[in-house]
Amino acid sequence: MVVGWPVKTNPMSDMEEETRQFLLKIASTISLGLLWLLVNTTIGIGLNFAFFKDRPGFGNYIFYAWFIISLTFLIIYLRRKWKL
Repeated sequence: MVVGWPVKTNPMSDMEEETRQFLLKIASTISLGLLWLLVNTTIGIGLNFAFFKDRPGFGNYIFYAWFIISLTFLIIYLRRKWKL
């Protein structure tokens, strides 16, 4: 370590508060969207509720209802968060 060089322990400490809040909003939006995608992909593809053979069963109806309802709530939440 070179003597005299400033060591920054927190790189976000020099950032303006408005910029920091904006980047946190972006990060939380991306992480929430990816979490929603991961949950629905796991339930739909991993547990085989997204596909049906001859005709849809009760589990398929529940999955698609959950998918549409959760997507609606996600969009409403993100619109309120970003005030669109």
